Amino acid sequence: MIDGENYVGMRQNLTAGLYLVATPIGNARDITLRTLDILRDADVLAAEDTRSLRRLMEIHGIALGDRPLIPYHDHNGARARPRIMAELQSGKSVVYASEAGTPMISDPGFDLARAVQDEGLPVTSAPGASAVVTALTLAGLPTDRFLFAGFLPNASGARKRVLKELSEVQATLAFYESPKRLAASLRDAVTVLGGDRPASVCRELTKKFEESRRGTLADLADHYANNNVKGEIVLLIGKGDKAEVSEDLIDQDLRLALQTMSVRDAADLVSGKFDIKRRPVYQRAMQMAQDDAQEGEDEE
Repeated sequence: MIDGENYVGMRQNLTAGLYLVATPIGNARDITLRTLDILRDADVLAAEDTRSLRRLMEIHGIALGDRPLIPYHDHNGARARPRIMAELQSGKSVVYASEAGTPMISDPGFDLARAVQDEGLPVTSAPGASAVVTALTLAGLPTDRFLFAGFLPNASGARKRVLKELSEVQATLAFYESPKRLAASLRDAVTVLGGDRPASVCRELTKKFEESRRGTLADLADHYANNNVKGEIVLLIGKGDKAEVSEDLIDQDLRLALQTMSVRDAADLVSGKFDIKRRPVYQRAMQMAQDDAQEGEDEE
Protein backbone atom coordinates (compact mmCIF):
# COMPACT_ATOMS: atom_id res chain seq x y z
CA MET A 1 0.00 0.00 0.00
CA ILE A 2 1.15 3.56 -0.64
CA ASP A 3 0.99 6.23 2.00
CA GLY A 4 -2.23 8.16 2.32
CA GLU A 5 -3.07 11.42 4.07
CA ASN A 6 -4.32 11.58 7.62
CA TYR A 7 -8.10 11.58 7.73
CA VAL A 8 -10.14 14.07 9.71
CA GLY A 9 -13.95 13.94 9.62
CA MET A 10 -16.99 14.62 11.74
CA ARG A 11 -17.53 12.04 14.46
CA GLN A 12 -20.80 10.13 14.35
CA ASN A 13 -22.68 7.84 16.71
CA LEU A 14 -23.05 4.46 15.06
CA THR A 15 -26.12 2.43 15.90
CA ALA A 16 -25.67 -1.14 17.09
CA GLY A 17 -25.06 -3.66 14.32
CA LEU A 18 -22.48 -5.24 12.06
CA TYR A 19 -20.79 -2.97 9.51
CA LEU A 20 -19.06 -4.68 6.58
CA VAL A 21 -16.44 -2.34 5.10
CA ALA A 22 -14.47 -2.69 1.88
CA THR A 23 -10.74 -2.06 2.13
CA PRO A 24 -8.26 -1.18 -0.64
CA ILE A 25 -6.96 -4.01 -2.82
CA GLY A 26 -3.63 -2.24 -3.21
CA ASN A 27 -3.54 1.54 -3.18
CA ALA A 28 -4.34 2.77 0.33
CA ARG A 29 -6.18 5.82 -1.01
CA ASP A 30 -8.86 3.60 -2.56
CA ILE A 31 -11.01 3.81 0.56
CA THR A 32 -14.26 5.67 1.07
CA LEU A 33 -14.84 8.47 3.55
CA ARG A 34 -17.76 6.49 4.97
CA THR A 35 -15.49 3.51 5.68
CA LEU A 36 -13.03 5.81 7.45
CA ASP A 37 -15.89 7.16 9.57
CA ILE A 38 -16.96 3.66 10.53
CA LEU A 39 -13.43 2.52 11.35
CA ARG A 40 -12.97 5.57 13.56
CA ASP A 41 -16.30 5.36 15.39
CA ALA A 42 -17.15 1.66 15.76
CA ASP A 43 -17.07 0.20 19.29
CA VAL A 44 -15.42 -3.06 18.21
CA LEU A 45 -13.28 -3.95 15.20
CA ALA A 46 -12.89 -7.37 13.58
CA ALA A 47 -10.63 -8.14 10.65
CA GLU A 48 -9.53 -11.00 8.46
CA ASP A 49 -5.96 -9.70 8.93
CA THR A 50 -5.53 -7.48 11.97
CA ARG A 51 -2.05 -6.36 10.92
CA SER A 52 -3.32 -5.08 7.56
CA LEU A 53 -6.18 -3.22 9.21
CA ARG A 54 -3.86 -1.65 11.81
CA ARG A 55 -1.56 -0.45 9.04
CA LEU A 56 -4.45 0.96 7.01
CA MET A 57 -5.76 2.85 10.03
CA GLU A 58 -2.30 4.22 10.78
CA ILE A 59 -1.95 5.48 7.19
CA HIS A 60 -5.21 7.38 7.50
CA GLY A 61 -4.61 8.68 11.00
CA ILE A 62 -7.28 6.62 12.78
CA ALA A 63 -6.41 5.51 16.30
CA LEU A 64 -7.44 2.11 17.57
CA GLY A 65 -7.25 3.29 21.16
CA ASP A 66 -8.51 0.79 23.71
CA ARG A 67 -11.12 -0.72 21.39
CA PRO A 68 -11.05 -4.51 20.87
CA LEU A 69 -9.58 -5.73 17.56
CA ILE A 70 -10.69 -9.30 16.95
CA PRO A 71 -9.10 -11.58 14.34
CA TYR A 72 -11.74 -13.30 12.22
CA HIS A 73 -10.63 -15.63 9.43
CA ASP A 74 -11.21 -19.09 7.96
CA HIS A 75 -9.27 -20.85 10.73
CA ASN A 76 -10.83 -19.24 13.80
CA GLY A 77 -14.30 -18.15 12.70
CA ALA A 78 -16.15 -20.70 14.81
CA ARG A 79 -14.26 -19.55 17.93
CA ALA A 80 -14.42 -15.81 17.23
CA ARG A 81 -18.10 -15.62 16.23
CA PRO A 82 -19.55 -16.06 19.75
CA ARG A 83 -17.48 -13.15 21.06
CA ILE A 84 -18.56 -10.89 18.19
CA MET A 85 -22.19 -11.95 18.63
CA ALA A 86 -21.98 -11.12 22.34
CA GLU A 87 -20.69 -7.62 21.55
CA LEU A 88 -23.56 -7.06 19.10
CA GLN A 89 -26.19 -8.39 21.50
CA SER A 90 -24.93 -5.99 24.16
CA GLY A 91 -25.70 -3.08 21.82
CA LYS A 92 -22.24 -2.46 20.37
CA SER A 93 -21.38 -1.41 16.84
CA VAL A 94 -18.95 -3.88 15.23
CA VAL A 95 -17.03 -3.34 12.00
CA TYR A 96 -15.64 -6.24 9.97
CA ALA A 97 -12.95 -5.66 7.31
CA SER A 98 -11.58 -8.09 4.75
CA GLU A 99 -7.82 -8.29 4.29
CA ALA A 100 -8.40 -6.56 0.94
CA GLY A 101 -11.51 -5.79 -1.08
CA THR A 102 -15.18 -6.23 -0.33
CA PRO A 103 -16.32 -8.56 2.47
CA MET A 104 -18.38 -11.60 1.46
CA ILE A 105 -16.63 -11.96 -1.94
CA SER A 106 -14.59 -15.17 -1.43
CA ASP A 107 -14.22 -14.06 2.15
CA PRO A 108 -14.76 -15.55 5.63
CA GLY A 109 -17.11 -12.68 6.50
CA PHE A 110 -19.95 -14.61 4.86
CA ASP A 111 -20.46 -16.91 7.85
CA LEU A 112 -20.29 -13.99 10.26
CA ALA A 113 -22.85 -11.86 8.41
CA ARG A 114 -25.21 -14.81 7.99
CA ALA A 115 -25.02 -15.65 11.70
CA VAL A 116 -25.77 -12.03 12.63
CA GLN A 117 -28.73 -11.87 10.25
CA ASP A 118 -30.05 -15.19 11.57
CA GLU A 119 -30.17 -13.62 15.04
CA GLY A 120 -32.26 -10.75 13.66
CA LEU A 121 -29.49 -8.22 14.23
CA PRO A 122 -28.77 -5.44 11.70
CA VAL A 123 -26.08 -5.78 9.05
CA THR A 124 -25.05 -3.03 6.64
CA SER A 125 -22.31 -2.65 4.05
CA ALA A 126 -20.04 0.25 3.13
CA PRO A 127 -19.11 -0.56 -0.50
CA GLY A 128 -15.75 0.04 -2.08
CA ALA A 129 -12.90 -1.71 -3.85
CA SER A 130 -13.42 -5.17 -5.37
CA ALA A 131 -10.77 -7.00 -7.38
CA VAL A 132 -13.25 -8.78 -9.66
CA VAL A 133 -15.10 -5.58 -10.58
CA THR A 134 -11.85 -3.68 -11.09
CA ALA A 135 -10.59 -6.43 -13.39
CA LEU A 136 -13.80 -6.36 -15.42
CA THR A 137 -13.28 -2.67 -16.11
CA LEU A 138 -9.80 -3.37 -17.54
CA ALA A 139 -10.18 -6.71 -19.31
CA GLY A 140 -11.79 -5.54 -22.54
CA LEU A 141 -14.40 -8.30 -22.31
CA PRO A 142 -18.21 -7.80 -22.23
CA THR A 143 -19.44 -6.62 -18.84
CA ASP A 144 -23.20 -6.66 -19.45
CA ARG A 145 -23.30 -10.19 -18.02
CA PHE A 146 -20.59 -11.87 -15.95
CA LEU A 147 -20.30 -14.86 -13.66
CA PHE A 148 -17.89 -14.75 -10.74
CA ALA A 149 -16.93 -18.31 -9.84
CA GLY A 150 -14.37 -17.76 -7.07
CA PHE A 151 -11.22 -19.88 -7.13
CA LEU A 152 -10.87 -22.80 -9.53
CA PRO A 153 -10.03 -26.16 -7.87
CA ASN A 154 -6.40 -27.04 -7.22
CA ALA A 155 -6.48 -30.42 -8.98
CA SER A 156 -6.47 -30.48 -12.76
CA GLY A 157 -9.29 -33.02 -13.07
CA ALA A 158 -11.64 -31.07 -10.82
CA ARG A 159 -10.64 -27.83 -12.51
CA LYS A 160 -11.51 -29.22 -15.94
CA ARG A 161 -14.89 -30.40 -14.68
CA VAL A 162 -15.74 -26.92 -13.42
CA LEU A 163 -14.62 -25.33 -16.68
CA LYS A 164 -16.72 -27.84 -18.63
CA GLU A 165 -19.79 -26.99 -16.54
CA LEU A 166 -19.27 -23.29 -17.31
CA SER A 167 -18.29 -23.71 -20.96
CA GLU A 168 -21.63 -22.63 -22.43
CA VAL A 169 -22.49 -19.90 -19.94
CA GLN A 170 -23.45 -16.80 -21.89
CA ALA A 171 -21.43 -14.41 -19.75
CA THR A 172 -17.85 -13.38 -19.10
CA LEU A 173 -16.34 -15.81 -16.59
CA ALA A 174 -14.30 -14.39 -13.72
CA PHE A 175 -12.04 -16.36 -11.37
CA TYR A 176 -9.55 -15.54 -8.64
CA GLU A 177 -6.31 -17.41 -9.21
CA SER A 178 -3.02 -18.13 -7.49
CA PRO A 179 0.21 -17.21 -9.33
CA LYS A 180 1.44 -20.76 -8.69
CA ARG A 181 -1.56 -22.23 -10.53
CA LEU A 182 -2.10 -19.65 -13.27
CA ALA A 183 -0.17 -21.45 -16.01
CA ALA A 184 -1.84 -24.80 -15.24
CA SER A 185 -5.30 -23.21 -15.13
CA LEU A 186 -4.77 -21.53 -18.50
CA ARG A 187 -3.52 -24.80 -19.96
CA ASP A 188 -6.65 -26.62 -18.72
CA ALA A 189 -8.85 -23.79 -20.02
CA VAL A 190 -7.35 -24.21 -23.49
CA THR A 191 -8.05 -27.94 -23.35
CA VAL A 192 -11.67 -27.55 -22.23
CA LEU A 193 -12.75 -24.24 -23.76
CA GLY A 194 -10.53 -23.98 -26.83
CA GLY A 195 -7.49 -21.84 -27.50
CA ASP A 196 -9.33 -19.18 -29.53
CA ARG A 197 -11.53 -17.97 -26.69
CA PRO A 198 -10.73 -14.37 -25.64
CA ALA A 199 -9.40 -13.90 -22.14
CA SER A 200 -7.53 -11.52 -19.86
CA VAL A 201 -5.20 -11.87 -16.89
CA CYS A 202 -5.36 -8.92 -14.47
CA ARG A 203 -2.68 -8.87 -11.81
CA GLU A 204 -1.59 -6.65 -8.91
CA LEU A 205 -4.51 -4.30 -9.49
CA THR A 206 -4.04 -0.70 -8.26
CA LYS A 207 -0.46 -1.52 -7.26
CA LYS A 208 2.89 -0.41 -8.69
CA PHE A 209 3.29 -3.42 -11.00
CA GLU A 210 -0.32 -3.61 -12.18
CA GLU A 211 -0.72 -5.71 -15.32
CA SER A 212 -3.70 -6.37 -17.58
CA ARG A 213 -2.76 -8.75 -20.39
CA ARG A 214 -5.31 -9.57 -23.07
CA GLY A 215 -5.32 -12.24 -25.77
CA THR A 216 -6.69 -15.65 -26.62
CA LEU A 217 -6.49 -18.41 -24.05
CA ALA A 218 -3.76 -20.02 -26.18
CA ASP A 219 -1.74 -16.77 -26.25
CA LEU A 220 -2.00 -16.32 -22.51
CA ALA A 221 -1.22 -19.98 -21.79
CA ASP A 222 1.96 -19.72 -23.88
CA HIS A 223 3.02 -16.49 -22.19
CA TYR A 224 2.52 -17.60 -18.60
CA ALA A 225 4.01 -21.03 -19.24
CA ASN A 226 7.31 -19.19 -19.72
CA ASN A 227 6.87 -16.28 -17.30
CA ASN A 228 6.52 -16.66 -13.56
CA VAL A 229 4.32 -14.06 -11.88
CA LYS A 230 3.56 -12.84 -8.39
CA GLY A 231 0.64 -11.18 -6.68
CA GLU A 232 -3.12 -11.49 -6.69
CA ILE A 233 -4.69 -12.46 -10.01
CA VAL A 234 -8.11 -12.24 -11.63
CA LEU A 235 -8.59 -14.47 -14.68
CA LEU A 236 -11.39 -13.47 -17.04
CA ILE A 237 -12.63 -15.58 -19.97
CA GLY A 238 -15.03 -14.48 -22.70
CA LYS A 239 -18.43 -16.12 -23.03
CA GLY A 240 -18.85 -19.38 -24.91
CA ASP A 241 -20.78 -20.17 -28.04
CA LYS A 242 -24.43 -20.79 -27.40
CA ALA A 243 -25.50 -24.38 -27.94
CA GLU A 244 -28.11 -24.86 -30.64
CA VAL A 245 -31.59 -25.52 -29.27
CA SER A 246 -33.67 -27.88 -31.41
CA GLU A 247 -37.17 -26.94 -32.54
CA ASP A 248 -38.44 -30.22 -31.07
CA LEU A 249 -37.16 -29.24 -27.63
CA ILE A 250 -38.76 -25.79 -27.89
CA ASP A 251 -42.07 -27.33 -28.98
CA GLN A 252 -41.94 -29.83 -26.14
CA ASP A 253 -41.49 -27.11 -23.53
CA LEU A 254 -44.13 -24.90 -25.14
CA ARG A 255 -46.73 -27.69 -25.11
CA LEU A 256 -46.04 -28.31 -21.44
CA ALA A 257 -46.21 -24.61 -20.58
CA LEU A 258 -49.43 -24.04 -22.56
CA GLN A 259 -51.23 -26.57 -20.39
CA THR A 260 -51.24 -24.09 -17.50
CA MET A 261 -50.20 -20.74 -19.01
CA SER A 262 -51.33 -18.16 -21.50
CA VAL A 263 -49.54 -17.91 -24.85
CA ARG A 264 -47.73 -14.78 -23.66
CA ASP A 265 -46.52 -16.35 -20.41
CA ALA A 266 -45.50 -19.60 -22.11
CA ALA A 267 -43.45 -17.69 -24.67
CA ASP A 268 -41.78 -15.65 -21.92
CA LEU A 269 -40.92 -18.79 -19.97
CA VAL A 270 -39.46 -20.79 -22.88
CA SER A 271 -37.56 -17.94 -24.54
CA GLY A 272 -36.04 -17.03 -21.19
CA LYS A 273 -35.11 -20.61 -20.39
CA PHE A 274 -33.17 -21.08 -23.64
CA ASP A 275 -31.99 -17.45 -23.93
CA ILE A 276 -33.46 -17.08 -27.42
CA LYS A 277 -35.48 -14.36 -29.13
CA ARG A 278 -39.02 -14.13 -27.82
CA ARG A 279 -40.85 -13.18 -31.03
CA PRO A 280 -40.44 -16.49 -32.94
CA VAL A 281 -41.22 -18.44 -29.75
CA TYR A 282 -44.40 -16.37 -29.25
CA GLN A 283 -45.42 -16.95 -32.86
CA ARG A 284 -44.84 -20.68 -32.47
CA ALA A 285 -46.88 -20.71 -29.25
CA MET A 286 -49.73 -18.85 -30.99
CA GLN A 287 -49.72 -21.39 -33.80
CA MET A 288 -49.76 -24.30 -31.37
CA ALA A 289 -52.65 -22.74 -29.43
CA GLN A 290 -54.62 -22.18 -32.64
CA ASP A 291 -53.96 -25.74 -33.81
CA ASP A 292 -55.16 -27.10 -30.47
CA ALA A 293 -58.30 -24.98 -30.66
CA GLN A 294 -58.99 -26.16 -34.22
CA GLU A 295 -58.56 -29.79 -33.20
CA GLY A 296 -61.07 -29.23 -30.42
CA GLU A 297 -63.61 -27.82 -32.84
CA ASP A 298 -63.09 -30.71 -35.28
CA GLU A 299 -63.70 -33.23 -32.53
CA GLU A 300 -67.03 -31.55 -31.70
